[in-house]
Amino acid sequence: MLDQIPIFLQALLDQTGAVNFSIGNLFMIIIGVIMIYLAIAKHYEPLLLVGIGFSCIVANVPGPPDIPGGPAISALLYAVKDGGLFHYAYMGVEKLIIPPLIFLGVGAMTNFGPMIANPKLVLLGAGAHLGIFVALILAKMLGFTLSEAGAIGLIGGADGPMAIFVAVKLAPHLLGPISVAAYSYMALMPMIQPPVMRLLTTKAEREIGMAESRKVTKLEKIAFPLVIAIIVNLFFPPVAPLISMLMLGNLLREVGVTDRLSKTATGGLMNVIIIILTVAIGSTMAAEKFLTFQTLEIVVLGLIAFLFGTGSGVVTAKIMNLFLKTKINPLIGAAGIASVPIAARVAHIEAYKANPKNLLIYHAMGPNLAGVFGTAISGGILLALLGAN
Repeated sequence: MLDQIPIFLQALLDQTGAVNFSIGNLFMIIIGVIMIYLAIAKHYEPLLLVGIGFSCIVANVPGPPDIPGGPAISALLYAVKDGGLFHYAYMGVEKLIIPPLIFLGVGAMTNFGPMIANPKLVLLGAGAHLGIFVALILAKMLGFTLSEAGAIGLIGGADGPMAIFVAVKLAPHLLGPISVAAYSYMALMPMIQPPVMRLLTTKAEREIGMAESRKVTKLEKIAFPLVIAIIVNLFFPPVAPLISMLMLGNLLREVGVTDRLSKTATGGLMNVIIIILTVAIGSTMAAEKFLTFQTLEIVVLGLIAFLFGTGSGVVTAKIMNLFLKTKINPLIGAAGIASVPIAARVAHIEAYKANPKNLLIYHAMGPNLAGVFGTAISGGILLALLGAN
């Protein structure tokens, strides 16, 4: 009888996912734990990293042999016959339902006043996008197709929904690693950007204060989303779905008669969308799919894009100072990439460290918001040139 116990235990074990657990699964679980740690201990975008990290952990706990899709697939991915919770969350991203809804919420939360008040800062939103094209060129040199390289390059725009949108159009098979790289680097910008910002500026430059901007009228704020929606739909139709929803959200905020809708877009709806998005992204990080050389290349190229984008924004601000009577703090150039409001917050914190009297958050929001349009224009150009419909 005792001789049968090991056989019985082995048979029982064979019906669980434990027999399929690999070193790769362990490595990705550690990555997920690190993400959650950074969210809790360092407060690095906890709304993103907690969900992505948890989903990454769960996606790397293998299911039993009878799960559809193979024994190495997490049970939550295929909890029912046609796909489980993670599967349908990912479908919302893949079918481009989630990205426009994110833009609706972002628009309802955003005050475009800093950009309207100081239009010259829009140049920083353009200057901070060199990383897109550097990553595109490097990706092509590594053997990716031109469409794949374009999708990878847009990671450098630091705009998660736009990166997803372009990836679905140009390289849907790379959506998983591209979305993971885009959102992970956005969340880790407080680690990635400051060293580049400090390297390219002097302490005196970081201490530069900026005068208060002019007051923007209510009429200007209401007219802005209407004008931008018309322009984008006329000249950049490939990305019009995202920018149109961004402008609708902003219009709901500014008109003053749709508070309920604005609060819904920024509150309950946005919270639900964030949960779905982070679950969808984290679920793509299963070891057998994620731990490939191609994924490693995409992750590295994404980092290079972020570094070059940050650096080019700072350098653009320094070049502008050569021609401006009233100097601007070059740190706000790094906010020209489109991660709102993360990049603006990083620029503000670095300036505050150099000079506690520096309150640059309002000024940094100008190029930060311009970066959203810079990424949209870059994405629209790539989609138009590479033949995406």
